[in-house]
Amino acid sequence: MSIEIDESKDRLEVDMIHRFLREESYWAKERTLEQTRTAIEHSICFGVYDDDRQIGFARVVSDKATFAYLGDVFIVEEYRGKGLSKVLMQKIIEHPELQGLRRWILATADAHGLYEQFEFAPLRHPERWMEKTAPNAY
Repeated sequence: MSIEIDESKDRLEVDMIHRFLREESYWAKERTLEQTRTAIEHSICFGVYDDDRQIGFARVVSDKATFAYLGDVFIVEEYRGKGLSKVLMQKIIEHPELQGLRRWILATADAHGLYEQFEFAPLRHPERWMEKTAPNAY
């Protein structure tokens, strides 16, 4: 196993990413291929590879000055339990364009333990936050 994390969008296997999001995620089952492409285009992306095979992905939406949203984080099932999500998260958190931000956010139903290792916590002031969601939002 020769694992590499790469930020090149040219290397991303968009069809594989979209297939995972539609078939295996709980958060993007209704996302269209065009929406996946647009999300990638407007994000800082991180592909996880075993040699030339893409085995994971994450993206960050940020103004690169104050705020970042982390989303679409996954490692394919056969590679889970090997610490790759931690390596991926470390790479994301250390990204030079994402330093000094005032706030990072994410939404998760089942990976709180992973994100807590990187100082994510429940909203400090939930009374200050509002959201506008689609009817089918997770």
